[in-house]
Amino acid sequence: MNPVDVKLVVLDMAGTTVADDGLVERAFDAAAGALGVEPGTPEHARMAEHVRATMGESKISVFRHLFGEEEKAQQANLAFEAAYHELVDGGLCAALPGAAEAIERLRTAGCKTVLTTGFSRSTQDRILTALDWHGIADLTLCPAEAGRGRPYPDLALTALLRTGTDSVHEMAVVGDTGYDMLTGTRAGAAVVAGVLTGAHREERLRADGATHVLGSIAELPGLLLG
Repeated sequence: MNPVDVKLVVLDMAGTTVADDGLVERAFDAAAGALGVEPGTPEHARMAEHVRATMGESKISVFRHLFGEEEKAQQANLAFEAAYHELVDGGLCAALPGAAEAIERLRTAGCKTVLTTGFSRSTQDRILTALDWHGIADLTLCPAEAGRGRPYPDLALTALLRTGTDSVHEMAVVGDTGYDMLTGTRAGAAVVAGVLTGAHREERLRADGATHVLGSIAELPGLLLG
């Protein structure tokens, strides 16, 4: 691919540039427990399966689906965030190999980079602080800052608008979930690249619109820059 084709790269965080290692599911267990849903029960199994299937979606949206009532959803979301923050603060948050280097190489080549997430701003900032990643990208975005989270195109299109990128045809969207792929395809991105370091396998990524599937984020500069 010619280097001038892509001028904006929209990157997911957990599972794409940041190792997940089961942290989302561990935090979900805490959230479910706060609402009386215990591990080992059929209800917990059903909810956990939905969480896995919707990895990448705004977490508050997931909890609204699972618990139905706004008050319960907010309670679950707060418990989730508290548990996730504790895990991050406990040193269980790490960058995926080659992620920082890939972002640096893309920016050096003139590509704007934007880190996006399905987490809240407070959780996103917690991760950025733990990794010393404030300033690593041109912009960071969470669902509340874009309108709707994945699988809607809002995060990618907000990244395009905020960075002053001229066209969706100059944008690449990269993530580890089917919802990331749907975001990219719905936003009209020229490249929608899935990575195999997170939640979903190649079959799901391809089914939801991946134009490319990479082993990891470390391969992205080679794809985009040649």
